[in-house]
Amino acid sequence: MFRRRGIRSLCFAALTAGALGFAGASSAEEVKIGFLVKQPEEPWFQTEWAFAEKAGKELGFTVLKIAVPDGEKTLSAIDSLAANGAKGFVICPPDVSLGPAIVAKAKLNDLKVMAVDDRFIDAKGEFMEEVPYLGMAAFEVGQKQGAAMAEEAKKRGWDWNETYAVINTYNELDTGKKRTDGSVDALKKAGLPEDHILFTPQKTLDVPGSMDATNSALVKLPAGAKNLIIGGMNDNTVLGGVRATESAGFSADNVIGIGINGTDAIGELKKPKSGFFGSMLPSPHVEGYETARMMFEWVTTGKEPPKYTAMDEVTLITRENFQAELEKIGLWK
Repeated sequence: MFRRRGIRSLCFAALTAGALGFAGASSAEEVKIGFLVKQPEEPWFQTEWAFAEKAGKELGFTVLKIAVPDGEKTLSAIDSLAANGAKGFVICPPDVSLGPAIVAKAKLNDLKVMAVDDRFIDAKGEFMEEVPYLGMAAFEVGQKQGAAMAEEAKKRGWDWNETYAVINTYNELDTGKKRTDGSVDALKKAGLPEDHILFTPQKTLDVPGSMDATNSALVKLPAGAKNLIIGGMNDNTVLGGVRATESAGFSADNVIGIGINGTDAIGELKKPKSGFFGSMLPSPHVEGYETARMMFEWVTTGKEPPKYTAMDEVTLITRENFQAELEKIGLWK
């Protein structure tokens, strides 16, 4: 009797210990998600990373940050994520046409994928709407940029007859085209004559590229062009345009350049005066946090993110308020 009871007790103890051990291992299992960005040196992506990690600390998961500047590194990074136990990843791809290859590689590794900032396109050039995406509502943000430039021109008392706009374009990127289209739409609605708007394509999305583009437009301006509005899809495309106006002899008082992103304009806004008036600051902190949170919920609960989450909230930062606005989201340096 004693022996049977003892054996039964030992078995029960062993089963209990095993169950507890299994539960402990299950609850302690680390959830990992990847966050891949094309330009890790850019403050925008550094902020997304920082707030993705903030979400991880608050919700209990680990963010694996990887730079993916080209297609080869992108596909290699997906293999690396799988090897390191990740369950899914958020990505801003170096080339949106990599979408089909990224999705195929993710499926091969049994990883969930979500796009941020730039949306995947397929072989036909169409959006891959089956892939969850969170990004700026590009046209609407562009409209706010154009409206802000028109409002500042009004404050300065500019005559539209003496005012011209140079819009640096990069239509190869859908997000870029929508931003500049929105900006031009707002400028026209504000009264700027259509024939006072000059479009100039950029070969590269950097300051030198936008300088070259703007220089090619400045030589086409009529003699009566006294005031200039400089537009583009981001801060750098506008910064380069402003540099070109400086070289051409335009005073800062006669130039209004407003970028988009804010994070690349900090150095310029620290200057006491410049033709670069300000920037439309979106929410990289919200985008980093929310995409990481959505991916975590997807891999742990099966709740798939919406197919499209549009972010259209932006704040105009100028020399008067940029420090305070950047401090709010931890971007002041």
